[in-house]
Parts: sequence; C-alpha cells; structure tokens
Amino acid sequence: MEKRSNRLWFCCGVALMSLLFTIGYSLAYDIHEKFSVGGVIAGVYQYRELKDEIEDFEDIGRGGAAFQPEASFKPTDKDTFFVKLGFGAGNALKLTDPEKPSLALSSWAADLEDDVKDINGRNRDYLLTAWYKHIFQFGENHSLGVTGGIIDATDYVDENVFANDEFTQFMNEALVNGPNGFAPSYDFGGALEWDFGPVSAKGVVMSVGENDDGNSYRYYAAQFGYHPKTGLGQGNYRVIFATTTEDFLDPNEEKLEAQEAILLSFDQEFGEVLGAWIRFGWGDEAPILVWKNLYSGGIDIKGKWWSREEDNIGIGYAHLSRGNQEIDKTHVFETYYRFVFNKILSATADAQYVKDQYQEEDDRKGWILGIRLTAEF
Repeated sequence: MEKRSNRLWFCCGVALMSLLFTIGYSLAYDIHEKFSVGGVIAGVYQYRELKDEIEDFEDIGRGGAAFQPEASFKPTDKDTFFVKLGFGAGNALKLTDPEKPSLALSSWAADLEDDVKDINGRNRDYLLTAWYKHIFQFGENHSLGVTGGIIDATDYVDENVFANDEFTQFMNEALVNGPNGFAPSYDFGGALEWDFGPVSAKGVVMSVGENDDGNSYRYYAAQFGYHPKTGLGQGNYRVIFATTTEDFLDPNEEKLEAQEAILLSFDQEFGEVLGAWIRFGWGDEAPILVWKNLYSGGIDIKGKWWSREEDNIGIGYAHLSRGNQEIDKTHVFETYYRFVFNKILSATADAQYVKDQYQEEDDRKGWILGIRLTAEF
C-alpha cells in the first residue's frame, strides 16, 4: 500500500511539473507548420459519503490523475497522422475490486491507471489512438473524411456540446456518454465523416479485442446529424444507431447475443448565456445489460452572466433503468462550477448524488464531492 501511495504521489508530481512547464511555454505547440503537439493533464480528488451503512461499503476519499499527450503531422491540408498516449496515476473512486460493494457508475469517466493497461485485452499499454485521415473536399461546405487505424468510437458518435468531456464538463460517466450505448474506445477500426452544410453523417466500424465476457467482437455505428444556426444560437440534433456481432452472453449465460441501441443526443444554445441538452437511449434486452434505457439532460450557464465569460455552471440528471441484472434503476444528479484561470488552466468544483436501486438488495446511495484541476495545451 505504501509503495502504491508513493507511486501515486510521484506520478502526480511529474504531472504537476509538466503542467507548470506547459503554462510557462504555452506558445511552443506548433513545433513546425506541419507538426504540432498538445494534450491534457488532469487531477481529481473525490470524497464519497454514503447515506446508509452497508457492510464493507464505506465513506472514502481518493485521488487520480490522467496525462494524455498527443501529436499530429499534416503533410498536406487534407492529410493528418495522429497519435495519442494515455498515462494514469491512481484510479480515484473507480471500482477496482469486483468483490467489494460499490456504486455502479464511475464518478470520473477519465481513463486512469488501470484503464490504460492491457487495453481491450490486446496486451497494449498507454497507446490510446493512432490513425491516418484523408479529407475529400467537394465544395466549400461539402466534405468527406476517411479515417483508419486505432480509433475511439466516441470521437465520432454520441457527441454533445455540453455533456461529452470528462476533463472540463460533467465527470460522472452517465453524463459524458450513454452507458447503454456501448461505444468502444482504443481499438482497430475505421470511420467516415460526411458534412454537407447543416447536415452530417458518420459511420464507425471497429474490431475490439475483448469484451467483459472475454470475447472479441465487431462494433458498427451510424450517426445522422442536423446542425441549424438560428436566432437562438447553434443547435445540434443527432440520432445514433449502434450494434455489434453476436459475441455477448445472454442473461442465462447459455448463448451469445448482439448488443443493439438507438440514442438521441441534442444540444441547443438559447442566447449567449444559456444552453440545454438531452441524451436519450434505448437498448436491446437480449444480452446481459446493467441498464437498457437512458434518459438524461441538463443545462449549461455561461459565466458571461456574472462577468466571468470563460467560466460556466453545468447541471445534469440521468435516469437509467430496465436492465436484466441486479440493479432496477439508477439516478445520477450532478452539478459543477468551472473556474477558468487562462487558456490552459481551469479548476472545477463538482457535486454528485448517485442512487442505485436494487431488485432485492438494499439501495446504495450517497454524495460524491470532488475537485478537478485541468490543463489543456
């Protein structure tokens, strides 16, 4: 335990020194007109306080840090080579021992220490994405992007302007992406991105090394979007269809089934201060599912209201239900205030209330309070 603690503090120290370096040399991102580097460093401390006493389930505080450097090379204005690495220190409040009781959802959706090792059972550590993209430009507002390599499906589908970034927006995984949407990350695949004025379409195909059942599988998704800009402001309305091959165990663990889901992800500005969003999703109940359906939404309030233009407040709620496992329903409420120091550094105060309602066992519920420090460069 002592060695683990020392390693955590050492990694946090390295991350802090890197943070100070990036602040001091923040203009040195474009090493060459064709080559640039960037990334994100973030650290969090969260404290979980339970509402009821449950055996082996206690109030606890933990920290974690994530460092994700990236580099891109653009030999032409239509070609891009990109690579992103991921390093973590600690796992914050994530469940690392399946034998111990815990809340079902991760209170910080970032990829931490255990997440960046043996990714998808591939025996690959730290390399998150590595891909090549070519853009076919048909007109001023008409293009097709083709990407291949090690990709992240969430870079292409289930996007949302106000609820899609665990480093600067909501922290709970239910408010970052749809947990019932099963979009995989960091494996081999390809993506198409078609844009034509206010209309867009995206497609993703991935071959994933291993799921929770130990099986490799293929993932397919398509997203169709409409992006009008009106007097209210920018709007984005997306519908996502996702499915997999039949490589997931059914609830009786007797045969293999495919996962299927339909999601809606909408966000809309209402003037210069207020924004709102929703994310709804419906899954298929054939395979093992913790939750089948998702209904989430929230608002974003920009700091221009109180003369802090770069700051913002986020308020969100998620309701997950109708799975075929032990949990009947899960409720997540989260609110945060993000204070922006400069173009690189921001700090977030975050509060979450989570309640897992079980079919037979006692409910698990409690507050999670956290502080997040993020540097984007």
